[in-house]
Amino acid sequence: MSGTPTIEGAGGPLVHAEGLTKRFGATVALDGLTLGVAGGEILALLGPSGSGKSTLLLCLAGILRPDSGTVRYRGQALSDMADAVLTCLRREEFGFVFQFGQLVPDLTAVENVSLPLQLSGQKRGLAEERALALLTKLEVEDRAGKRVGEMSGGQAQRVAVARALIAEPKVIFADEPTGSLDSLNGEVVMGLLLAAARERGTTVVLVTHEPRIAAYADREVVVRDGRISQHAVVP
Repeated sequence: MSGTPTIEGAGGPLVHAEGLTKRFGATVALDGLTLGVAGGEILALLGPSGSGKSTLLLCLAGILRPDSGTVRYRGQALSDMADAVLTCLRREEFGFVFQFGQLVPDLTAVENVSLPLQLSGQKRGLAEERALALLTKLEVEDRAGKRVGEMSGGQAQRVAVARALIAEPKVIFADEPTGSLDSLNGEVVMGLLLAAARERGTTVVLVTHEPRIAAYADREVVVRDGRISQHAVVP
């Protein structure tokens, strides 16, 4: 990363969760968890299956509402935002990469990547031009006119990374983005995602259970039983 991560938003972290609790029936997913993420930081959330790390990521992104506690972005509580404002935030300032990409199967790669720009009002031609440039950077420009079923898993995940980056978000939330890939493709996708993020100073919150993937981050946080059990700065 060029330079040191900067803290933004009301004198505190860019994204800050305080005292989060979340239950699914009798299961406690988050148990009073508090965590701050600096602007420009790449943070890896580790932990065993069921530890609460994915629930935490979804709460930080405003997709899930905690039962109690507060998530703030740039100092403003997500719970105070209207649904329309949250939707706009997730479209324009947050980017998402999930384990299976979640691309729209009926759209081509370039259409998938340009979709966030078009939803924000950009003309199709310009949006697709920008999308093609990003696909080229991620080395999948030859898949631009192909649909999901015509791509390998690694290619589709690179397209998903391009879609997450296209609107130049402030934060990317990535939930097991290499979980469906073999080790070689997983390392390629992570390298491309984090290189692009570092180039732009984008904050990345990454959920993984693989130490080799977490090693790409600036800091590792281990989540167990819905609580933070360990912090570590990656050398």
